[in-house]
Amino acid sequence: MNPTTNLLDGGKNYRDPSISPEGTRDTVPLDAEVAARNQQLVDQWADKLYDASAETITEWAAEHAPGRLAVTMSMENTVLAELAHRAGLDADLLFIDTGWNFPETLQVADEVEKRYPDLPLVRVLPLLSPEEQDEVYGPRLYARDTAAYNRMRKVEPLNMAMDPYAGWVTGLRRADSEHRATAPALSLDRTGRLKISPIITWDLDDTDRYIEDNDLIIHPLTLQGYRSIGCAPLTFPVGEGDDARSGRVFADGKTECGLHE
Repeated sequence: MNPTTNLLDGGKNYRDPSISPEGTRDTVPLDAEVAARNQQLVDQWADKLYDASAETITEWAAEHAPGRLAVTMSMENTVLAELAHRAGLDADLLFIDTGWNFPETLQVADEVEKRYPDLPLVRVLPLLSPEEQDEVYGPRLYARDTAAYNRMRKVEPLNMAMDPYAGWVTGLRRADSEHRATAPALSLDRTGRLKISPIITWDLDDTDRYIEDNDLIIHPLTLQGYRSIGCAPLTFPVGEGDDARSGRVFADGKTECGLHE
């Protein structure tokens, strides 16, 4: 079992957090022929879509995606759900319920499920409940080893959930960080799936404007200074004019939780 000792908890032995409960869990790569066709789509369209509008990109996805898509939703906002709905995407909405989400985030997820019945909401769960994780790996793993926490609560659950899909639609924005500054609107991920980012050219002002113009569901915490929302223990409000993602806690040296690395 390869335990490690946490001296802050009476010397109780816990499993090494670098070892996931059932070992590495990854997405099954697409068939080589399907992946090759997806690569052809990227080669043909990536440059054309690089600075395209969100509507153009989602309409392109509705026409060209070779199968059902996963629209990944943090519930920080509901822009992707609205865009997918308007474009008539053949898609599910994927929400990673880490067990440490804000109650307000879960409330938004419930509202999304009611508002967009044409886009089934899939609640992606980690292998262990929060209580089971605390028992196996020790309490407050999010503070002691943020990278391991993100891997087990976010990255690996999404990896497993992606198997049925031909691609995924993400909320990446180039304005969010230097790491994302040149990110494409259309690319191929390491499993051969299409990665489609409709709002890649937007910033927070564009996002807020779309929410207001279309009367979208509003996450209550965005009105209280939370501009980038993840798990409750790792998310904090930011000051006026501060970088939105400065309110998020990531592993040392990281600016992402691992979903887009």
